[in-house]
Amino acid sequence: MIEKPKGKGLFAWALYDWANSSYFVIIQTFIFAAYFTKAIAENVEIGTAQWGNMISIAGLVIAIGAPVFGAIADQAGRRKPWIAAFTVLCVIACGLLWYAEPGVDSLWFALGMGFMATIGAEFAFIFYSAMLPDLVPADKLGRWSGWGWGMGYAGGLACLLVALVAFIQTDGLWLGLDVEAAEPVRATFILTAIWYALFSLPLFFRTPDNPSLNKKIVESVRFGFAQLIISIKEVKKFKNIVKFLFARMFYNDAVVTIFAMGGVYAAGTFDMDEEQILMFGIGLNVTAGLGAFGFAWLDDKSGSKFTINASILGLLIPLVALIVVKDVTWFIVWGLVLGIFVGPIQAASRSFMARLSPPDLTNQMFGLLALSGKVTSFIGPFLVGLLTVQFGSQRFGMAAILVLLLIGLLLMFTVKEHEAPGIEVNPEQI
Repeated sequence: MIEKPKGKGLFAWALYDWANSSYFVIIQTFIFAAYFTKAIAENVEIGTAQWGNMISIAGLVIAIGAPVFGAIADQAGRRKPWIAAFTVLCVIACGLLWYAEPGVDSLWFALGMGFMATIGAEFAFIFYSAMLPDLVPADKLGRWSGWGWGMGYAGGLACLLVALVAFIQTDGLWLGLDVEAAEPVRATFILTAIWYALFSLPLFFRTPDNPSLNKKIVESVRFGFAQLIISIKEVKKFKNIVKFLFARMFYNDAVVTIFAMGGVYAAGTFDMDEEQILMFGIGLNVTAGLGAFGFAWLDDKSGSKFTINASILGLLIPLVALIVVKDVTWFIVWGLVLGIFVGPIQAASRSFMARLSPPDLTNQMFGLLALSGKVTSFIGPFLVGLLTVQFGSQRFGMAAILVLLLIGLLLMFTVKEHEAPGIEVNPEQI
């Protein structure tokens, strides 16, 4: 175990959320996703399906790899090397998206780099989140998880503002960028890479890591697999965690789909251009950040489960409105309301797992948390893409998200809010 850090060490940890968010807002949600469907894909409907399929495949890879990598990391001890490796992967892939020029000739390159960036950002975030229970006491997990998510939304907001002012509104003329070749838009992908790399550095220099357990790589892999198999065999001891993970499969898939397809929906249904989508993204990050900060205290006071359920209920009404409204102004208004509840549901899920996880299995449990968010992640984007093509309307596709939220809410009522017992991990049992 490590000594609980204070001040700058904790702030440096939360700042990584600020860095990591640049990928999610610029690449996955507001700029590259919309650019792909409108400028690279054959048309918006086919592009929506292709983008959704790419996100789904990446999700399956993450779902399979996360518990395994988590179990291996539990045996190795340190988390920063994992975070560093996947951060570098995402940074390089985002930077290379500059070469995704308009036109179908860039289709497979754009999808490939988007896939690698998604893998890097998601895996890095798993090990980053797993650091939380070792950094703060149990009675402050909710607020620091919420503050971290709040920092993420603030970072997303700041990155979007820079992209808007420096590249989109000015058409990148101060850099002599070619508008016809979409260079101002593509420059935001390089901005994402620089942003992520720069603001991730404080975590590596100021936040303490678990000490190395001095095991060789081969030994860590062997013991990690052994640990994972034992945990599966002893799954009855984690019945409450399993219930939580099962519920999260559905409500998190809904939230992820909202973000993954939100920019595509705004561009295709409401014909919003890159600048309008950016402005909407800025507003959404403001309300989501405020929600994450505000609900952080509620998490510690009333519990993570209560915060999750309240957030799901808070998402349902504005989501219905977003599907049925036809005026772009009302789309923006209800989108901002929806944002208030997006941050808390994500932050409370992280703090809930931190409270439930046995100390010696933290990485593995956060890997399973990622599994619960990814193993069914193909359902949301796939259904949105399938129904969009089938009915020729993105509204029909987005309606599938409501069902996922309702299922998640019903399953959360079966989850108890208490700590899970640990298990004796002895690889010789296998």
